[in-house]
Parts: sequence; C-alpha cells; structure tokens
Amino acid sequence: MLSVTLMKSIHGQLRNIASSVRGLGLRRRHHTVLVADTAENRGMINAATHLLKVEEAK
Repeated sequence: MLSVTLMKSIHGQLRNIASSVRGLGLRRRHHTVLVADTAENRGMINAATHLLKVEEAK
C-alpha cells in the first residue's frame, strides 16, 4: 500500500494530470489516501509526481 498526499493544487495543470490526481481519490491539498501499489496507480502517480508526496504505508 502507498500513502499519497496532494501537496500542490491541480489548478492550472493539464487535464490528464488533474484527471490522474482525481483518479487516485485526492480532492484537495493536503488530502491523503491509501492506494494499492499496482501498475495502474503507479502510472497515475508518475503523471502527477510534481504535485504529490508518496510514502510506503505501514
């Protein structure tokens, strides 16, 4: 499992980046969600890596 936190706003980002952030379940800045460590989720994280903080959940 991965802990993903949205650190910066998606305002002004490209549509595919904003969609990836929303697809991860993140709604607002400093919102944290737990997601499974799958290839699909890794792809969404890689699209928006400059906006996110990713940590391995315990």
